[in-house]
Amino acid sequence: MTKAKASSTLSQNKGIAETTCPITYVMNKIGGHWKCIILYYLISGPKRYSELKRSIPAITEKMLAEHLKQLKEDNLITKKVEQIMPPITIYSLTPSGEELGPVLMAMADWAIKDSEHFQNLRMQG
Repeated sequence: MTKAKASSTLSQNKGIAETTCPITYVMNKIGGHWKCIILYYLISGPKRYSELKRSIPAITEKMLAEHLKQLKEDNLITKKVEQIMPPITIYSLTPSGEELGPVLMAMADWAIKDSEHFQNLRMQG
């Protein structure tokens, strides 16, 4: 996907929408297929890169690295590198990211109620 020129009408409209619509602001931070999933897995606590990859087997290495970088730039997660041999990278939620926890859990609850696929989870809960 190509990026719109900064001076394009589309880019200007997106900028206006982000400053006037809180949903647009949120979707710019956590939109897309993988960001909410990554945040969801970090709710339970800090995870190493490899733990996130195992938790989300369908995500490619490139997409995981890219979305972790974006989430860090948006101050939703932190990245800590422990200088041991070999180095370990640990990702965790920032206070701002933690505030999304109830929103993500509400999304998961809705999925359990709405989808027959999750009927077994509903009975366990």
